Amino acid sequence: MSNVSYYTAEGLKKLKEELNYLRDVERPKASQAIADARDKGDLSENAEYDAAKEAQGLLEMKISKMEATLANARLIDESQLDTSKVLVLSTVKLKNQTNGMEMKYKLVAESEADLKSGKISVNSPIGKGLLGKSVGEVAEISVPNGTMRFDILEITRE
Repeated sequence: MSNVSYYTAEGLKKLKEELNYLRDVERPKASQAIADARDKGDLSENAEYDAAKEAQGLLEMKISKMEATLANARLIDESQLDTSKVLVLSTVKLKNQTNGMEMKYKLVAESEADLKSGKISVNSPIGKGLLGKSVGEVAEISVPNGTMRFDILEITRE
């Protein structure tokens, strides 16, 4: 199964920068920590050495996951996106039918989600419930305490 994920140019750049930081800065630090611990004597009773080896293993696992994510990353050309329905990178203005509150969300890749800045993941319950909807439709989204209904008021590319 392919785990393709879609990124904006900004999101892809951040992912590459973080991966490069882990490879170029954190990896040498982990190797140095192992070398320092090894210099302290008997490895069979050296907790510092064990901790450094474990930290290195976790770092390598994180690097490996990021490399796989980057290999499956696709850049989205925002100028080619359709605004007739909700897609990745759509900015959607919604109205909650229960309390009348209006809100605006931008649907982004999971790694770019940031609720404080109004960016929600397309994999979130709300994101999944909005995908494919058009202006005027009602999105019914199952949440732990029932079903929320949102009127789709506007779809833009911002």
